[in-house]
Amino acid sequence: MIDFRKEDTRLKQKRKFTVLIEQDEEGYYVATVPALHGCHTQAKNLDTLMKRAREVIQLCLEEQNGDPGSLELIGIQQISV
Repeated sequence: MIDFRKEDTRLKQKRKFTVLIEQDEEGYYVATVPALHGCHTQAKNLDTLMKRAREVIQLCLEEQNGDPGSLELIGIQQISV
């Protein structure tokens, strides 16, 4: 008999991702997940943006077979020129 309980627990573990939120010139909020290449979405309000961000993270993880890679956000700087 195969015990699937261990596998089920691994699948239910939540992972944390940093989401950068910006606002474009038309007023849309844009979410980018730096740890997942090409993972971004947009919405008119923050509630919808966060819902879409969760969805796009799941899609990106499926596309990358659950491996987010090795990128880790270190910090954000603003530079005036």
